[in-house]
Amino acid sequence: MATLKIDNLTVEYASGGYLVRPLEDFSLHADSGELVLLLGPSGCGKTTLLSCLAGILTPTAGSISVGDVDVLGLAGAALTSYRRSTVGIVFQAFNLVPSLSATENVAAPLWAAGIDRRTARVRAEELLTQMNLSDRGRHRPGSLSGGQQQRVAIARALAHDPTLLLADEPTAHLDYMQVESVIGILRTLARPGRLVVVATHDERMVPLADHVVRMTPKLNAGAADEREVQLAAGEVLFEQGSRGALIYVVDRGEIELVRTRVDGTEEKLGVARPGDYFGELGPLLGFPRAATARARKATTLTSYTVSDFREYVGHEKVAQMLGRGHGPR
Repeated sequence: MATLKIDNLTVEYASGGYLVRPLEDFSLHADSGELVLLLGPSGCGKTTLLSCLAGILTPTAGSISVGDVDVLGLAGAALTSYRRSTVGIVFQAFNLVPSLSATENVAAPLWAAGIDRRTARVRAEELLTQMNLSDRGRHRPGSLSGGQQQRVAIARALAHDPTLLLADEPTAHLDYMQVESVIGILRTLARPGRLVVVATHDERMVPLADHVVRMTPKLNAGAADEREVQLAAGEVLFEQGSRGALIYVVDRGEIELVRTRVDGTEEKLGVARPGDYFGELGPLLGFPRAATARARKATTLTSYTVSDFREYVGHEKVAQMLGRGHGPR
């Protein structure tokens, strides 16, 4: 059974001398036969999570198990076997080999595993037939449509009949008609013995999913109404690497914005004073906070949802912010 258990997963790494935390204390349990949707904008940790599930990226903390396999405990030949036999990956950009035919692209993982060419070709042809591409086996990627290329990529991911199928933005480069075909295929592939996990921002996939995980946090009930925030001197409003849905304007007092370096020291980015706003890019773009916000003295703030903030500063101003990467997140 392809039961998936993720508990308290945290990924942290250094980028440009600073700490980045795309995932923090993330947990998910899903059963064989389910289609799980990781839904959210770019930068919210979807691809990072898929990389951990595939055994490509090692998280900082937490645990992942697929069936009775402790993924984070694998190494060497056991890890190679897991990547080859247990996991199939469908890439956003297809990643087909241009010089190979569709059949050869699907057979390539089997060749790499030492399976004889005839057996590999028969398996590849079976999978292409399953994808309704039996008449495209001799075609190279350049002569296939985007939807056909994606179906070849799905067939390739199924070469070893994996129990866990991962798809990263599988509809990103497809038109409307092609999207319907690919979504339908992914739905049929989620069946007893196989779990399908799809990372996407495409809301059209939601009705077909068994389990939807929205990677962008939602406000809790009432949070949008509690607009006034009061902080004591030294109190932290939000931390670097965390996620939030609110933007803040200082009414009284001061907020210092600092960024933690890899060595644990802090870099002072600036001070927000009465009338200043801060923390806008995280909620606007779905990114983690790029800095920690801390009160320098007793401070009163007004919090805004993204829609309210757009009205507060004007839609044109928000567009300018996004265009030039204004302010700490």
